[in-house]
Amino acid sequence: MTAFVLVSGPFTGGWVWEETAALLREAGAAAYPVTLTGMAGGDGPAAGGTAAGGTPAEGTGLETHVEDVVRAVDEAAVDGHDRVVLVGHDYGIHPVLGAADRRPGRCARVVYLDAGMPADGDPASAFVPDPSAVGQADGTGLVPAPSGAGWGRWGSTEGLTEETVARLDRLAVPQPVRTLTEPLRLTGSPFDRPVTGVLCTANGGSVSMVEMLVASGPPRFRALAGPDVGFFELATGHWPMLSAPGPLADVLLRAAADGGVRLKLPDSAPPADGGSFVLDVPERPRERRGRVDLHLPDAEGPRPAVLFVHGGPVTPDQVPTPRDSPFFLGYGRLAADLGLVGATLDHRLYGFADYPRAADDVAEAVELVRADPRVDADRIALWFFSAGGLLVADWLAAPPPWLRCVALNYPVLAPLPDWRRVEARFRPADRLTAASPPIVLTRAGLEHPMFQATVDHFLAVAEEAGAEVERIDVPTAHHGFEAVDHSPETRSAVRRAARSVRGRLMG
Repeated sequence: MTAFVLVSGPFTGGWVWEETAALLREAGAAAYPVTLTGMAGGDGPAAGGTAAGGTPAEGTGLETHVEDVVRAVDEAAVDGHDRVVLVGHDYGIHPVLGAADRRPGRCARVVYLDAGMPADGDPASAFVPDPSAVGQADGTGLVPAPSGAGWGRWGSTEGLTEETVARLDRLAVPQPVRTLTEPLRLTGSPFDRPVTGVLCTANGGSVSMVEMLVASGPPRFRALAGPDVGFFELATGHWPMLSAPGPLADVLLRAAADGGVRLKLPDSAPPADGGSFVLDVPERPRERRGRVDLHLPDAEGPRPAVLFVHGGPVTPDQVPTPRDSPFFLGYGRLAADLGLVGATLDHRLYGFADYPRAADDVAEAVELVRADPRVDADRIALWFFSAGGLLVADWLAAPPPWLRCVALNYPVLAPLPDWRRVEARFRPADRLTAASPPIVLTRAGLEHPMFQATVDHFLAVAEEAGAEVERIDVPTAHHGFEAVDHSPETRSAVRRAARSVRGRLMG
């Protein structure tokens, strides 16, 4: 018999699983809804859960909740279920992963139910839908529960009736802030066991989005293409145990039977080190200045400069860092070969909430480059790649006179549906005007549809605003083509874009 240990997201307890648990039991499975310490609502002593519930003590943190889930796993073992499927919804994935790490022999599978993908050392505050939650904690160390329309800050409420939202309001309890700030501690990888992702499409998740992350995201997402990882979609909002308990129970049973869509790492995925550059360009002198490298041309007098801004998010310990990858070494040398100062940058876009910090890094890098005596401070270009494209927003509305142009390669130009942690400031189309600097836009013909949709909207707004955009289309190229598609077409596109940027700097 399959046994499920069910752990819900913030502010809720085991009561949210009542209908789903009943359906699992009707299907012949065992179900253990967990009420974490301090998370009991008003429907009974432990609100339908198997763990402690009760009033949160001052010291309640993530580790307390990990121990709660471990006790539920052990309870299932006493009942004769030696191996269980652990289901973590939203915040619940953090104590679930902690418990799976402590009871590896008893965990048959982990199900991520509309949840993030934390690793060792990550606090839940980096993944919960409302990034302002920690700052809302009161003097007792509790984050107040949302109510009414406020639930929308924690995920899509599609599928919830007015009665269900009213029940959420009545039974929700404050979340101990330390459960959100304590780092998750794991001794192994979350992918040391079979894994299933259940994506709620009304909340912005989809298999196609995961495929995009596997193909073009940071290297850590490639684990999602592993042989023991499957995916399901549910056409509902962020609380499927309340909005679609029947479909959720069915998906959980299929997940336990090793069902789900399997992903493959595409041939076009860039290598972990960024891959070799599409052009063979000669080495040039390179100087390191903090987070910035300068690639210097063989030329006299101050020269125009172009600053290359990588995408992301990247990991803080990524090796090589973007500026040391063959990709950006190639671009820096290409600029120097054209008589420009090529500047490459390691900015700190480590997560979707980090765009303000990354923007500050870009602004600081620009000032460092302009202050160098070998640079013509009045002739600067900025060149953005992939999800770094959102950082162009700051430079579009009121460009300084020294910014002669911006370039964009296969950019993301609006946050995708589940990028809720990206501030509203980083929406480039909202900042476009006729006074925006000239834009050199290189598009990959085989781009991810969700990325391309943001570019299409940007271009429509640019045309209406009268902004100047030069388009360079590469029909057979993929996202990140400089590393994965080495062809006459891609080499020509890179040369054309570089010459266009140089012409605008020298003109």
